[in-house]
This record gives sequence, C-alpha cells and structure tokens, in this order.
Amino acid sequence: MTNINVDFEEYDLPNGMHVILHRDTALPIVALNLWYHVGSKNEHDGETGFAHLFEHMMFQGSANVPANMHFHHVQSAGGTLNASTSFDRTNYYETLPAHQLELGLWLESDRMRALAVTEQNLETQRNVVMEERRSRYDNQPYGTMMMELFARAYKMQPYRWPTIGSMTDIQSATLEQVRAFHAMYYRPENASLCLSGDFDRDTATALVEKYFADIPNGEGEMYRPFVHEPPQTTQVRDYVYDNIPLPGLMVGMHIPDMNAPDFVALDLLASILTSGESSRLYRRFVYEARIAQSVVSFAYDLELPGLFLFRMIAQQGKTPEMLESMLWKELDDVRRNGVTEDELQKAKNRTETMFVRSVATLASRADLLNSFHVLAGDAHRLNAHRERIQAVTLEDVRRAASTYLTEHNATCLHYLPYPKKSSEQ
Repeated sequence: MTNINVDFEEYDLPNGMHVILHRDTALPIVALNLWYHVGSKNEHDGETGFAHLFEHMMFQGSANVPANMHFHHVQSAGGTLNASTSFDRTNYYETLPAHQLELGLWLESDRMRALAVTEQNLETQRNVVMEERRSRYDNQPYGTMMMELFARAYKMQPYRWPTIGSMTDIQSATLEQVRAFHAMYYRPENASLCLSGDFDRDTATALVEKYFADIPNGEGEMYRPFVHEPPQTTQVRDYVYDNIPLPGLMVGMHIPDMNAPDFVALDLLASILTSGESSRLYRRFVYEARIAQSVVSFAYDLELPGLFLFRMIAQQGKTPEMLESMLWKELDDVRRNGVTEDELQKAKNRTETMFVRSVATLASRADLLNSFHVLAGDAHRLNAHRERIQAVTLEDVRRAASTYLTEHNATCLHYLPYPKKSSEQ
C-alpha cells in the first residue's frame, strides 16, 4: 500500500489568511477553493440559517462586481463555480483556464473585502432561501427526517438545528444581525485559500499578496462553540407524522468527532452494514426479511462529536417497530461477534477507492486540502489518510460498535404517514 502524495506548500499572510499551493501542470486549468471556517454550528438559537444565507448573498455583488456578475465573469472566461454550506464550514470555488487565475483571485478578494450586505440583497435572498427550504425539506417526502432526528439527539451542541435554518429565523433576520454575523466570520484570519493546478508559483504568490494581503480583519472575537453533549444513558424516542407513502425509521447514536481514533472504524462499519446490495443489512432487510425497501447508514463526519445514522424506509405493510426490532438484533450480533475479515477488507477497498477517486480532480484536491487544514488542523493528513483506513483492525470495529452502537445511546424516530381519514357514509 502506498499513500496519496499530493505535494503542496502553505503559508499565512500577515492578516492571518492561510494559503495552500498545489501545482499540477498536467492540464492548463486552475482550481480556486476558499473556505471560511463558519457553518451553522456558529449560529445561535433564534439566529439560524445565517451561514447558508451568506452562501447566497456572496453572489449578490461587492464593491466592483454587480449582483450576479460573479457568475457572468467566471462563465464568460470558460470556468465553472459554486458554493456550499455545512454544519462546520462554507466554501466557494471556481475552476478556470490557467491564464484566468487573476480573475478568480480578484473576484474572491472583492467580496471578502467589500460584500454588498444591503437590505435589498437580504430581502431577495431571504425569499430564495425560504423557497429552497420549502422545496428541498418541508415539501419533500422524507425531507425533514434528518433535521427532526438532530433536533432530538442534540440538547447542547449547535448541530440541533439544520444548516438551512428555521423559517421563523430566516423570516425575522434583521440587516443588523446579518451584518454582525458577516463581520465576525467572513474575514482573512478565518479563511483558507487553496490554489490547485497549472500556475507559476512566484506569479501566484504575488497575485495572492496583491489581492488579499491588505484586507483588514473585523473586530471582535469569533464565536467558536466546542460544547460536547453529556453521555447519553437513556434512549430518546419520538414519532413524527408527515405526508409520506411508507413508514420510515431513523436512529442516531452519538459518536466521536471526525478526527478521533474510533471514527474511521465506524465509517468502515457503516460501509460493511449498508454499502451496496451485498452489504450485511441490505441483504437482511431487503432481500431476506423483505421488510425494508431501502437501508442506509453512515458515520456523520463533523468537527464536534457527530452521529452514527441509520435511515430505513419500510416495505408496504411493514412498520418502524419491525425495522427497529430487527436492527437491534443485527447490531447485537456485531457487538458480540464483530465482522469478518472479508467484510472489513471489502469495506477498506471500497472506502480507499472512493478516497482515491476524490483526489482525481484539481477541484476536489483543493477542497480536500482545505478540509484537512480547517477541520483536521493539518493539510498533511490528506497524504496519510489511506494509512489510517488500512490500520483499522477487526477488534477496532467490534470495540467501536460495542461502545457507541447501543440502545441507551440511541435516538429513535418513527416516521409515519398521516392517518387516513375515514370516508363519510
């Protein structure tokens, strides 16, 4: 086994902005990836959805770029762009022809320096975000399962509200609140810029210096919540009714953060249990018992302690109680007997293949370098990640299952169709 070897250099500007340079001259393109270390977990009760709101507002104009012209400039130059928000971070990224590197740096620096946080832009994007919540969550079958579970599984950590925020908070957000949030987080010392692709090192560093070095930081200390949930000793259970055709089950169990030693073992266990039609639980629930039409599990990789999640949709005529009863029997078997060497090796092969594919493009390499720097504290951990996967043992998996995948550590959500109304005689 050989490790990934992504060569890069990194440094900080005087204003605190981190810079990562990864040269690859195979193709005449360059990827720009800018991370702000702010996500929905940096919000407060009553002021949720702000990080996602800025994912939209960052395209609404700055000192030298009118609203929506960021898209126009990049696409006219033959490039692509987008952005995304998670619990822990927000990223903005472009892929451009190599000779358009300066364009990308100018665009990102202009909105870091002087974003147009105006009443008009707030109102426009407020409505966009509210419609997004309706279409992707509230009016989507099973669309609220995740947020309903997280709201019950977390009592203290700020993962208890969804990244998109609540409709009430989005509707009531004031310009003063939004400006304060922007000033706190969207500044150089909270940013990491990665360039990946075909560029001259000296030219690139000079351009980064030109466009970013003199951007001042805002005032005030950034809010960084690092509260952890107390150990869960009693199962949490609830029932949610929604406009869905078939019942469902969601179960979440508290696990360590993405950088903890046990996390990779749990990630591999999720692959063993539900990745592919030959996986252990897919065979049991879908093919053999025929009580579920879909079975998914994953270890949620978060900066603070996360959740190991199961999501199942029942077959016609089957109930969440049936799904849950069988799930605990299967997990008890894993806790007692572990998994097989073949299962573990297959999961390692699958996980390693997915990881290798994730570094195949310049854009994904840039994003991963920023991810390991921001969330793992060291971009060099990217190159050692395959070794971390291969180091997991059978005992590691069994011990992780016995420690975390227990009934008293679980939040169980039965997701049920609305009762049918009886017809009048």
